[in-house]
Order: sequence, then structure tokens, then C-alpha cells
Amino acid sequence: MNKPAAIYARVSSDRQKENQTITSQTAALKEYAATHGYLVPAEWVFEDDGYSGAHLIRPGLESVRDLAAQGQIEAVLVYSPDRLSRKYAYQVVLAEEFGRCGVSLVFLKSPSGETPEDQLLVQFQGMIAEYERAQIAERSRRGKRHKAQQGAVNVLSGAPYGYHYVKKTDTSAAYYQVVEAEAEVVRSVFAMYTQQQLSINAIARRLNQRPIPTRSGMAGGWRRQTIWHMLRNPAYEGKACYGKTEIRSREQITPPPRRRNHSSNPDRANQERPRKEWIEMSVPPLVHESVFALAQEQLQKNKHFSPRRTKKPSLLQGLLVCQQCGYAMYGTSGGKPGHRLYYYRCQGADGYRWPQGSRCTNRPVRQDYLDQLTWTAIIELLENEELIQSEIDRRREAAHKTDPCQRRKEILCGEQARLCNKMERLITAYQEGLLSLEQLRERMPILKQQLQAVNSELQSLEMASLDDARYLKLAQNLSGFRTKLREQAQTLAAHERQQILRLLVKEVLVGSDTLTIRHSIPIFPSDGSSPNAPCSIASGQAGYPLRPRRVHAWDDVTIMRFLAKAANTLTGSR
Repeated sequence: MNKPAAIYARVSSDRQKENQTITSQTAALKEYAATHGYLVPAEWVFEDDGYSGAHLIRPGLESVRDLAAQGQIEAVLVYSPDRLSRKYAYQVVLAEEFGRCGVSLVFLKSPSGETPEDQLLVQFQGMIAEYERAQIAERSRRGKRHKAQQGAVNVLSGAPYGYHYVKKTDTSAAYYQVVEAEAEVVRSVFAMYTQQQLSINAIARRLNQRPIPTRSGMAGGWRRQTIWHMLRNPAYEGKACYGKTEIRSREQITPPPRRRNHSSNPDRANQERPRKEWIEMSVPPLVHESVFALAQEQLQKNKHFSPRRTKKPSLLQGLLVCQQCGYAMYGTSGGKPGHRLYYYRCQGADGYRWPQGSRCTNRPVRQDYLDQLTWTAIIELLENEELIQSEIDRRREAAHKTDPCQRRKEILCGEQARLCNKMERLITAYQEGLLSLEQLRERMPILKQQLQAVNSELQSLEMASLDDARYLKLAQNLSGFRTKLREQAQTLAAHERQQILRLLVKEVLVGSDTLTIRHSIPIFPSDGSSPNAPCSIASGQAGYPLRPRRVHAWDDVTIMRFLAKAANTLTGSR
């Protein structure tokens, strides 16, 4: 009587598919089953095309294991142990699983495993297969890294939104081709984020409202993660990078994610590598380098100033630093619900955060009066017309003296002329019979791709120079802005005050009895002379202390001394 059996075959690469190795495996196994008394129905022949032997999650293998668990088969026919798995440990796991179900595992190209010598040989074959897989993976990694260092785009195997990936042919290398419709969307995303100061969620909502379809055409449309990855992708500034991420152990083990028909290892994750280890390759840019740099700066600011779980936003959130210990200060509250007061407290003063107790003796500061104190100082700084105008003159002069865009234009113009000359020489050589048509077709697309990238960057530099000219023209006339700010200084909303402060203030240092505001406008000129104008801070209502009464009772004289020292230590730093 014929024994019911299943056939399993596997190949792991496209080249093996093209060579039809899986067909030859299946044919050999069917012939073996017919000659050795195995009954194999057509629906019990399972093939895994393009699946790695380093993993057990494979559709065909899963079906074979289900048949074994249900008791429908007595044997599994496999061509060789490495077709079952490249890892010896997985081979043992599957053999034990099939053995518990009463199913024998038969290899066509392997010893039977009945004697100790045969089992030892099977083990050696499994270890050699695992070694071969590790060797193939390392050779592939080194080969891709070498190609990336030479600027070959084909190691990326795809292109982000805004580009079309043109595959490598016998006559030309792979390259990115700009898709103008998608490129306009990318430029609008960067403009909305850097110029209009929209949040990532707001950008996603606006794209979905237009509506603009995504490349994949997913039902969910544009998502926050998609916009976030777009803003961080260096390919849009003309620098596609290889080796940005790697799989390594998690720094913090998190709960396992929900499984959606795939397995995940909670101990390992795909994490970003250091920026200096990325390998850059030139591609046509879609946005100017300054715009991309501004987006990265804005991403860092958003990360720093993220409200997170803040219930009551404050004016100086993310700007306060303790002058004693250097830790950030956070908002807290105290008192009864009807008379609740809000303070800024140093993290180093919290004993529960540190095993050895608190690290700082700096006391909490009243939030409302410190906000008003800093806001008044910044308003008085902006009202100093001579100080603002001198800073504008200094920056305009520095921009004219050192203009990196102008130097980059000169380099690109020289590169453009060089590429055009090379293309003319190739055409001349072909016309004179010194170059074959195949050689011309091989070299010309590469030069055209490089010329397209140079032209795109030149166009971006021209647009950037126009933007700089508009900026300087607008910056020369600030009287209207100062007048409007003076009239509405006390009626502006909290988020509007935050925007103005975060444009000017770098950080605010809070000491035991001093306050130092570091902003982007220098009070002292570069020649070391006296300041342009003294900065003063309004004292406000002297009857209310900046410190909480329960910690340190301040009288009116102490408050005035605090305000005087704060005014004397108001400094500017670029």
C-alpha cells in the first residue's frame, strides 16, 4: 500500500527561479515518490519560490506542517537538508516536530540518518549550509557597500516619492528620474513645513483634502509617518544615502507589537545608524540644501518644544535651564484648586529622580511673573531701533562677503561646461568612427543623468538667491512690525508669544538670584565698545514674589534686588 506523503521544494533567489531549479527539485522528488511507494496528490506538492532558508515562516512549509499535525501524511520528501532550512538548529526543530507527529523526514540527497555516522554527516551538512548562507550575506553586503561608494544607485533598488527608479541595463546604469507632478508635491510639503510653519499632521490633512493621491494608493491616504520620513529623506536635497539603518538589539524592550500575518522579534529592531556612516550618492535634487537644512532644524525644534502631555502651556516651555546644575526646568503647580499657583522647577532638585537624592538646591520660580518678566525684556529689546538695524546691517554685510551659494554656482557652472564638452567629444568620436554605437549608448545616459542633476541644482540656487533678496528687502523695514507688536504685545495669545520668543531666545538661565536671557541679537558690538542701549526689565507688581512663599519668604527689597540683578545680567549671544 502506498504511504501518503507531501513534497516540499524551495529556492531563495530570482536567479534560481530563472534557472528552474525548483522545477528540477519537484520532478526529482516526484520520481523518487513513484519508485519508493509514496502517494503524493497534486495538491500536496508545495513550493516556496524566493523564500530564504534562514526563516521558518514560509507558506509552503506552513502547509506541510499543518498536514503533519492533522495526521494526513506519513512522510515529507525534501531534496536536501539545506532546502528545508539553512540553519541546522531549524532542521532539528522540524525533524523533532515531524517525529512527534509520526511523520518521517526523507531527504533525496542526504544519508538516511539511521546510523550515528549518518546523523553526524547530516549535522555537518546543516552547519556547512549555515556557513554558506552567512558567507553569501557578507559578500552581498560588502559588494553593495562597494557599489554605493562608487555612486551606483542600483544598490537602493527603489526610489522615494518624487522619483522614478530606472533599472540598470546593459548600456546604462540605474538612476533616479524626476517625476514632476510628485516633485511639486514634495516642494509644497517642504514649503508648508518651513515657511507656513504647519505641523506634520496639518500637512497630511491638507494633502488629503485636496486630494492628492499617494504613490501606493492606500485607502488611508497621507499619514503622519509618511510626511515625517519625507522631510528627513536626504535624497530630496540630492544626496541619496545607503546604509542608513541596521538591525540590532533594542535599547529598551517594549511589548511585542500586534502580529499581522508575520513574526517579529521584540529583542531586535531596525534602528538608524550614525549620520557619518551613511554613504551618499548624487541624485537630482528636488529642494535646495538650505530648505532641507531648515526642515531638519525645525524637526529638532519640534522635538525639543513638543508639548507632550502639557495641560497648561507656558511661555518659556523648553527654554528654561537651571544655572546651578544645568538641568532643564519644568512646569508644576501647587496650592488649593481654587487658588492654584504654577511654578518652574529644576529637575535636579527632585530627589525621587536620583538614587543619591537631589542634585540641586535651586528653588522653584513663579511661572506667571517669570513669563511676564522675560516677555517685557524681549519687547524692550525689539523696540531698540538702533540695535535691530545694526544687526541687520551686520548680517547683510556678512552675507555679501561670504556667499556659499555664489561659490557653489561657480563650481556647478564649471561642471556643466565640462559635461557638455564630454558629450560633444563622444558624439564627435562616434561620427569619426572612433567609438561604436554600443559604447556611445553606454556612456551617454550617465552623462545626461549627471547634467540633469547639475541643472536642477543650479535652478534651485537661482530660486534661493531670489528668496534671499526678498528676505533682505523685507528685513530692512521693521518699523511696521515693531509698531504692531507694541500695540498688541499684551493681548497676543500664548502660542503667538511662544513663536516670537522661540525665534529670538536660545535659552533662559535661572540662578539663585540672577536671570540670564540668551538671545540671537548681540547687545554688545563686535568692536568691544559700550552697548548700543541699556536693557531694562519692568518690575511688575513688587508685592508678589517670584519664589513660592512656603519655600522662601521674600520681602519687597529682596524682589527688587532680584529684578535689578536680572536686568544687569541680560546678555545676548549668537
